[in-house]
Amino acid sequence: MRVLSGIQPTGNLHLGNYLGAIRNWVKMQDEMNGDSQCFFFLADMHSITVHEEREQRLSNVREMAAALVACGIDPGKSVLFNQARVPAHAELCWLLNGTARIGWLNRMTQFKDKVGKNREGASIGLFVYPVLQASDVLLYQATHVPVGEDQKQHLELTRDIAVKFNTDFGVELFTIPEPIIPKATARIMSLRDGTNKMSKSDPSDMTRINLTDDDDAIAQKVRKARTDPEPLPDIASDLEGRAEAQNLVGIFAALTGKTSDAVCAEFAGQGFGAFKPALAEVLVEHLRPIRDRYVALKDDHSTLDAILVKGAEKAAAAAEPTLKGAYEAMGLMR
Repeated sequence: MRVLSGIQPTGNLHLGNYLGAIRNWVKMQDEMNGDSQCFFFLADMHSITVHEEREQRLSNVREMAAALVACGIDPGKSVLFNQARVPAHAELCWLLNGTARIGWLNRMTQFKDKVGKNREGASIGLFVYPVLQASDVLLYQATHVPVGEDQKQHLELTRDIAVKFNTDFGVELFTIPEPIIPKATARIMSLRDGTNKMSKSDPSDMTRINLTDDDDAIAQKVRKARTDPEPLPDIASDLEGRAEAQNLVGIFAALTGKTSDAVCAEFAGQGFGAFKPALAEVLVEHLRPIRDRYVALKDDHSTLDAILVKGAEKAAAAAEPTLKGAYEAMGLMR
């Protein structure tokens, strides 16, 4: 089993990233044994679809690496690296551009959502973004890829590209990856609008809990989180139609390992005046050690660079046979 996943280094991680993905990465890493392996990368090559100054991009990569390590990603157990240090990603992407079809890319809903009515002004990189994602996965013969609902379509494209390449060139080069969609993954929503996902792109910092927030900031954001005047019910199903209440109960459940039903039973009949302080305490206690590890590491550039260089060396060695096989299958000299 070989698991691969990546994250764009674009600003601070927040609670939604942690509970929705990173915590599951750590769990998978810690459960690996034998020949199984996890590859986790910072998608800095994907980040160039949005203009960013050089120093800011370098800083974002280091800070994201520090955050992942603080959350529990262990460079001794997993391969942690940034994409740009492994040129094979870009090379295979170009080769796969000959296999991917414009019609396939035209159906990608994320591209449509991001460009809106400004399709002609979007970068080509944003359009072929899913082909680079396919390259990321197929390079390492990944058998499994953790995906959220919004990435399932991109993994299907990856599978289509792999099947077509193998068929067109009469090889069995690429492993067809399977999705991992953890049933226990928490879907964390905005603290100000329970119908929207928590996002680092939201202009209001009050909509999210950043992993770098101090104890007072966490408590303040929970205190000001949008709720309703109704008390908590006995069972979670009675929260239907109360998006903000569902979100806060879900966060409490995810952090404590309890079910939403158990959380409702514990606070049944009480209002958010009682629930919010309890939630803030749970958040502070859970996130404080992550923040402390992050603060201790984020400015240690030499250590972070060493981690990423070593990870890239491991990743490049793992990618080389696949890239060589692609060149050979296509009759290209290298």
